[in-house]
Amino acid sequence: MPKFSANLSMLYTEHGFLDRFAAAAADGFKGVEYLGPYDEEPDTVAKALADNGLTQVLFNLPSGDWAGGERGLGGLPGREAEFAEGVDTAIRYAKALGCEQVNCLAGIAPAGNEAAHEAVLVENLKMAADRLGTEGIRLLLEPINTRDIPGFLVNGTDQFLEIADRVGSSNLWLQYDFYHMQIMQGDLIPTYQALQDRIAHVQIADNPGRHEPGTGEINHPYLFESLDRLGYAGWVGAEYKPAAGTSEGLGWMKGA
Repeated sequence: MPKFSANLSMLYTEHGFLDRFAAAAADGFKGVEYLGPYDEEPDTVAKALADNGLTQVLFNLPSGDWAGGERGLGGLPGREAEFAEGVDTAIRYAKALGCEQVNCLAGIAPAGNEAAHEAVLVENLKMAADRLGTEGIRLLLEPINTRDIPGFLVNGTDQFLEIADRVGSSNLWLQYDFYHMQIMQGDLIPTYQALQDRIAHVQIADNPGRHEPGTGEINHPYLFESLDRLGYAGWVGAEYKPAAGTSEGLGWMKGA
């Protein structure tokens, strides 16, 4: 049976951020993840984890002006210094929270300018992979579908492999979100199996709607069985928008 991590940026949003840790623990989650902890002091978040017996599974590098529509700094020309500063900030939080992996969001590229943005991304990833690796922290890169985030720079596993080859680091890993990849390319389990040695973390949501498992077309019982059969030992991040309340929609987890 997989071990599940609650994404606190999308689940339990009826509570304030720090109260979501207790809500997740009460529902049986053992790990948590989220966009970023940066609005709180590291010690404050560490206490919320410890008080509720939770593992910090993952968070993202600082992603720019999220409210203003930015979705990552990794591939943004002219923002390299800000990206590097964000790597240092993420290291400080990761060490305080006992977090062993952070995810890079590549950002949005204007149509026709993807190659220039990808070149920036490659150089930023080289620096971040080395810097994080020195601290014993894995760097992840996540392809995201271009329906939810039009223009997102990295949107498929083939592109991840091309970028990883250019980066040339053993500390660049794939974050494989079954929801995003169902939209962009399908063939979920064969693709996972082909790339499993490169995958450090997986996430789930159903399609369409990005709601909880069981609300759409993805066969999550088969997905979970396949992850067990193929020896996946990592966390499965529940990163979805509850169709109703979070707790009310957790029947999928109880039956996994």
